[in-house]
Amino acid sequence: MERNHSAISIHADVMKREYHKWFSPHLEREMELLVFGHAGDPVLFFPTRTAHFYDYEDWHVIDALKRKIEAGNIQVWCLDSVDRESFYSKNLHPAERMVRHLQYEKYIIHEVLDRVRQINPHPTVVAAGCSLGAYHAVNLAFKHPQLFHKVVGLSGRYDLTSSMEHFDDLFEGFRDENIYYNTPSQFIPNLNDPKLIKQLKALEIIFVVGEKDVFLENNRALSNALWEKGIWNALHLWDGESHKAKYWRHMVQLYL
Repeated sequence: MERNHSAISIHADVMKREYHKWFSPHLEREMELLVFGHAGDPVLFFPTRTAHFYDYEDWHVIDALKRKIEAGNIQVWCLDSVDRESFYSKNLHPAERMVRHLQYEKYIIHEVLDRVRQINPHPTVVAAGCSLGAYHAVNLAFKHPQLFHKVVGLSGRYDLTSSMEHFDDLFEGFRDENIYYNTPSQFIPNLNDPKLIKQLKALEIIFVVGEKDVFLENNRALSNALWEKGIWNALHLWDGESHKAKYWRHMVQLYL
């Protein structure tokens, strides 16, 4: 069934919705995204594992934010991913998977953020995501904290080299410098750059995970590693597993 992603802009009582598509020179392919809202903090909302820019809308996560969006408190940018071309591309060598991911990060920094600034001159930006989207948000914000004032990771996994239950090591045992510096659970404990630490201390960092979530200990370890560097962060634990859209709909209302 064909989707209608035409831009809709809007009557006073309807949430503003815009569809954007352009050819990315960094990724050498067309990329799409949806923007919800007219003002407020721009939120770069990264999709879940191998998901798409329209999934949060389809899962009614955007509906859960409707009041904040219509009030002009936040403007949500639902991004697409290239996970199937990077971390989940088994036909690529693991080093090449990370290289593709780094091209995606350049697309975010040099293309998406440029467009955000053109449309919404708000001085601060939020990075957020659920599941693998939480990894994307946290990894990017921790490497470039000067670009953001807040990062929210919901049900996130911050070490893609680890194997746990039905989640595999996405690099199949291969390790290199790029993988290390894109694994927050590994580079944060060893971080000693005073400038980066100072910038991270200015960042509002929020982790949310279920008490029975397979990623619970990973979240705890990363939170503790930040505290050991004197970097404030909040770790919120939810009952049960809570790695589902029905829980994310509640989480975003509280933490975005």
